[in-house]
Amino acid sequence: MKRKIVRYGMVGGSLNAFIGGVHRNAINFESCAVLSAGCFSTNPVLNKETGEAYRLDSDRVYSSYKEMAEKESQREDGIDFVSIVTPNNSHYEIAKEFILHGINIVCEKPLCFEVGQAEELKRLAEEKDVLFAVTYAYSGYPMVKFAKQLVDDGKIGEVINVSAEYPQEWLIDELSDVVSRTSKLSGWRTDPKVAGISNCVGDIGSHIENTVAYITGLKIKRVAARVDRFGHELDLNANMLVEYDNGSCGNYWCSQVAVGNMNGLRIRIYGTLGAIEWDQEKPEYLTFIPKGEAPQILARGNQYVYGRAAELKRIPCGHPEGYYEAFANLYKTYIGAVLKKINGEELTANDLDFPKALDGLNGVKFIHAVIKSGDNDAQWVNL
Repeated sequence: MKRKIVRYGMVGGSLNAFIGGVHRNAINFESCAVLSAGCFSTNPVLNKETGEAYRLDSDRVYSSYKEMAEKESQREDGIDFVSIVTPNNSHYEIAKEFILHGINIVCEKPLCFEVGQAEELKRLAEEKDVLFAVTYAYSGYPMVKFAKQLVDDGKIGEVINVSAEYPQEWLIDELSDVVSRTSKLSGWRTDPKVAGISNCVGDIGSHIENTVAYITGLKIKRVAARVDRFGHELDLNANMLVEYDNGSCGNYWCSQVAVGNMNGLRIRIYGTLGAIEWDQEKPEYLTFIPKGEAPQILARGNQYVYGRAAELKRIPCGHPEGYYEAFANLYKTYIGAVLKKINGEELTANDLDFPKALDGLNGVKFIHAVIKSGDNDAQWVNL
């Protein structure tokens, strides 16, 4: 009999953790997924309270991720995948532990600190036949998928230029000289030992890289960047020139000190036959501009939207979908792939339409190249 239920666990994501809640809420869109185990915090009291809040058996609330990986891999009713929602510095060790125990993985981005670590995780996941997803969740938006569809169908011709940005203002007070201000750049994000070599590029610039790569299929050949730290250890702003493998170029900008911007991921892709534009704060719509014709505003859920974008329509057009649904679409696809794997069914390209370990590796390469270029007077750095 085919299995219809998927059991999952979580490492990190205690009760007050933002991103852990996003992951759980997104997974909850899928009625077949059940939270069955966790190691939610290194604080034993908070770990226990989180497990109790989600009504887990006490023997499946673990004191360490190593204990969790070992014991869950030995249970007949053990978890089918784990969501890793911890700070950046722990992703590599945790993911490696679960891979070695044959447990499928969904991991927050950036995947890890070093390129070599990312390459190792990708290799091990392939060797152990582990389904590995990295939550570059903006590819879960239906109209991002439709943008990819239009590019794949040749509607804008050959891509010749890309302009993309991701500005936020939430760290603007870090530039203030007023001593009494309460610093927002606190905790692990300000600590290179926990966050890694980058704050802004690692946190949001990597989303630009992944979203553009998903839509266009282009690979970055090299990058030249100006990185601004404004007296801090890690970056708060970056301007990047990129050259793709097809010879075309693009410009990226990410900032956490851009006054008036909340979460402004915007992608503009220009081709020989047309252009497309998508704005994350208006995710229901995609602007399509055929050469020589008036711009068309395409809305999610309408009958002219086809392919993966149509398959992932959750509610009728005019009823806005958003961030949770984008995460949920990633999990919908991933959980479907896990179920098919459990049941011995062949996986199709659509089943695997989620960011993978390779995408995580490319993100780590991008972050390192940008920071290296920024530290060397914006010299070109090959990826």
